Amino acid sequence: MRAIMSSLNRRTKFYFLSFLKHDFKASITVFFVALPLCLAISQASGAPFYSGLLAGIIGGLIVASISSSQLSVSGPAAGLTAICAAAVTNLGGLEIFFLSVALAGLLQILLGVFKLGGFTHFIPSTVIKGMLAAIGIILITKQIPLLMGYDQPDFWSNELFNIFTLNNSFSHLGSIYKHSSAGAVIIAVSSLLFLIIWKNTLAKKIEFLPASFVTVLFAVLLAFIINRFFPQITLQARHFVNIPKNIFSTIQFPNFNALLSNAAIWQTAVVICLVATLETLLSIEAIDKIDPYKRITPQNRELIAQGTGNFISGLLGGLPITAVIVRSSANAEAGAKTKLSGIVHGAWLLLVVLFAIPLVNYIPFCVLAVILIRTGYNLAKPKMILAVYRQGREQFLPFIVTVGAILFTDILKGVLIGIVYSLYFLVKHTYKAGFTIKENKDGHIHQFQIELALNVSFLNKKRIRDMLDKIPPYSKVTINGTDSVYIDNDILEIFQEFRKKAHDRHIDLQLLSIPEVETLNVH
Repeated sequence: MRAIMSSLNRRTKFYFLSFLKHDFKASITVFFVALPLCLAISQASGAPFYSGLLAGIIGGLIVASISSSQLSVSGPAAGLTAICAAAVTNLGGLEIFFLSVALAGLLQILLGVFKLGGFTHFIPSTVIKGMLAAIGIILITKQIPLLMGYDQPDFWSNELFNIFTLNNSFSHLGSIYKHSSAGAVIIAVSSLLFLIIWKNTLAKKIEFLPASFVTVLFAVLLAFIINRFFPQITLQARHFVNIPKNIFSTIQFPNFNALLSNAAIWQTAVVICLVATLETLLSIEAIDKIDPYKRITPQNRELIAQGTGNFISGLLGGLPITAVIVRSSANAEAGAKTKLSGIVHGAWLLLVVLFAIPLVNYIPFCVLAVILIRTGYNLAKPKMILAVYRQGREQFLPFIVTVGAILFTDILKGVLIGIVYSLYFLVKHTYKAGFTIKENKDGHIHQFQIELALNVSFLNKKRIRDMLDKIPPYSKVTINGTDSVYIDNDILEIFQEFRKKAHDRHIDLQLLSIPEVETLNVH
């Protein structure tokens, strides 16, 4: 018994020292990344700041505890900001929007329980890249007024091009001018330059301080200097984060009364579920690749974890949650070994909510816009777009169609349009790939060797029928299905019909590994 206790004590000591050396340090780094992102994503989503902070806390304490991923970190996602901003307005209020978030969580749980997490593999990668690029473009364009101190919520109501329609373009421009601030512009431009310089110089030397967190500190200091020494360009209270000291007194809960009376709630839930699931599975796939221990995260277990987090977040008035590649990669680079890092980062966010809200309220809105611009740029990098272009038109065209469709409609319609357009190329290649044919001539006799593909579908009917009709009389024809795994019944009927035609046209026909089927005879 004493030996067992001694062994347990040694093991506990080992894990505790490992936690202090690796996961504890990494949790602080991830916290520095997560805090400004939680605030910025709340701002971009048109939701209260506590919604983003709450989502970050739940993503750390609850999602990480259930998830089997050791390195991924969850929280509010930049990829969902456009959806959230539009939904808050279109659904008629935050209480109804939070209900959609909770329903999206339930849908994710069902996907995990019924082991449907692999559905994302059926979505072409170019469509997924197009979706992320479109989200990045929307994210960037939505920040431009905030860089100038604009703080009116109507700007966030719809997708990208509502700002430039003939009905409201001048009213928006006048409103932006009226609510702009020279001080905010100076802080935004200075913070953007500081962020670029920090990333290119000191970021690799001072790795434990993330660029986003340092940029926020820089902006807070600059705002203090401007307000203290330059009263002519001072920032007003409306230009700063404003979270009530008693944050829990302002929480809004879902309105369950609207569950059966508003079909848009379910549509929004499906969109949130789809995009959150895509972003989560893409993130864990990416983070598994950089895991030094090569651990693989079970997809369906991850969906149950994410769904649980979203369900609870929606019930408590939080934003949608996904696994986030920015936080996850920061976690891995900081040396995390287990999911304790993600859990503890959630605890740090909770401590901020409980004890440090007055400090958070010194953060200017404009620096959060700078951070979101950087996030949007990472989603729509010109380097990535150029790489897709170099892959050829059959990769680039579905990508650009998806981007354009999302910008002019919405996320769900845009992705569906991208998938349908991608199917055109699938059908085109399937049509061409049904068989290969070799023709030889022995004296006056034509010899045809037809090799069927691995899969021969009904899409190949016309091409196969046209090919067989062109074979001249007195030829020798071999149709070989030895390598085929699947031959559609429609194709088998064509071969049976051709057997009769071949006899009438004196064609020597040999069918190899071609099953016989009954054909319809009309008497």
